[in-house]
Amino acid sequence: MHRWNLTPAEAISLQEELRHRVIARDRLGRVRRVAGVDVGFERDGAVTRAAVAVLGFPGLELVDWAIARTPTRFPYVPGLLSFRETPAVLKALAKLKLRPDLLLCDGQGLAHPRRFGFACHLGLLADIPAIGVAKTRLIGEHEAVPGNRGGWTPLVDRGEMIGAVLRTRPGVKPLFVSVGHRVSLDTAIRWVMACVTRYRLPETTRWAHRLASGGDRSLPRRAT
Repeated sequence: MHRWNLTPAEAISLQEELRHRVIARDRLGRVRRVAGVDVGFERDGAVTRAAVAVLGFPGLELVDWAIARTPTRFPYVPGLLSFRETPAVLKALAKLKLRPDLLLCDGQGLAHPRRFGFACHLGLLADIPAIGVAKTRLIGEHEAVPGNRGGWTPLVDRGEMIGAVLRTRPGVKPLFVSVGHRVSLDTAIRWVMACVTRYRLPETTRWAHRLASGGDRSLPRRAT
C-alpha cells in the first residue's frame, strides 16, 4: 500500500513504478465468485461512493455486496482516475463477507498511457486477479470489430497490443477489455463473455453500477 495524498506529478511517477509489478499472465485459481466494481459520486463530487457486487459463478447470482463512501481527495485528472477512486473501492472490498476470486472493473487496465489503469492499480493493491472492462476507448487504435457475439479485434498503441475490442452482443457497441492483474488477455476475454447474458455489459458491471449509482432504497437484500 502507498500513501494517497499525492500531487498529479507524484501519481504519474508512482504509476511508472508500479506498472512493472503487474502480472499479465494467468495467476488465478478456481473462480467461484466474480465481482463487479464501479464508482459513483455524491454531493457534487465531494464524496466517492464505491460498490462491489459479488456474484456466484457460473450462476451469476448476487451473493454479497458492499458499498463504501469516502471523501474525494484527488482531483479529476484523465489517466489518474484510480487515485481518485481506489481508496473507496478498497474500503468496500474490506467490508465484504465473501472474498471474490476475480474482479471485473468498470475502467481500463493495461489500455492506459502508462499501462497502469484502474484495474491494474486495484488488482495489484488488493492482490486479486482483475480485468479492465471499459465502455469507451482511452487510447489505442483498432480495426473493424467482427459483428458476431464474442468477436474481437486487437487494441494497439505504438505497436503494442494493449487490449481487445470485444463485441458482446450483435448490433451493440463493443467493450474495451484489457489485462488488470494476474490474468492474460485471452483469459480476460473469456471471463467477460462468461459473465455476459442478454445485455451488452457483463452482469458483474450491471450489478455494481446499480449499487454505485442508485439510492439506498434500491439496495438489494443481502444473501449472506
